[in-house]
Amino acid sequence: MAMKKVFTTGQVAKICKVAPRTVSKWFDSGRLKGYRIPGSQDRRIPREQLIRFLKDHNMPLGDLEEEELHKVLLIGTEKLFNDRIKELLPDAEDFKFEYASSGFQAGSLAHSFNPDSIVIDLSLGRSESIQITANLRKIDAYSSTLIIGLAGEDEAEPEKLKEYGFDDIFKKPFDVALLGERVRTLAEAKRES
Repeated sequence: MAMKKVFTTGQVAKICKVAPRTVSKWFDSGRLKGYRIPGSQDRRIPREQLIRFLKDHNMPLGDLEEEELHKVLLIGTEKLFNDRIKELLPDAEDFKFEYASSGFQAGSLAHSFNPDSIVIDLSLGRSESIQITANLRKIDAYSSTLIIGLAGEDEAEPEKLKEYGFDDIFKKPFDVALLGERVRTLAEAKRES
């Protein structure tokens, strides 16, 4: 689902649960920034202006909040890793995490959580991890999802795993901060697009 970049007054009214006329008044008074379509009276409100307005007035972001979050699904990862990655990518910076301990749970969460990034620890089982990745890559919604594999020290050729749909492989032991930076870079690129 692509993020909407510009809203009509009617769409803003639905988000804010007010009448379209109220949104027009906010716009005309300059409280809600936007622009008019040349040659008409139609108003358009850019997404970032709407979010700023909602935050400034302590109004709920509703569906916009979910779009702002960068959702990370961690599959088969250890508690120590989970705690460290959450420390590096905190909720306060719009990161949200879900955890799956099995392939079945991963598939279920992938569909309900709609992650932007997925980290799979291959200690879950090499073939199961590859199968999870292959299944996700068959679905259009996950074609641009970042999928990172965490390979064990005994993995002979970790880069070969990219053939199965992984975007990146981190071989243990690795610096969790580097992985966190990779996810953060993707999140920032998504927010700027």
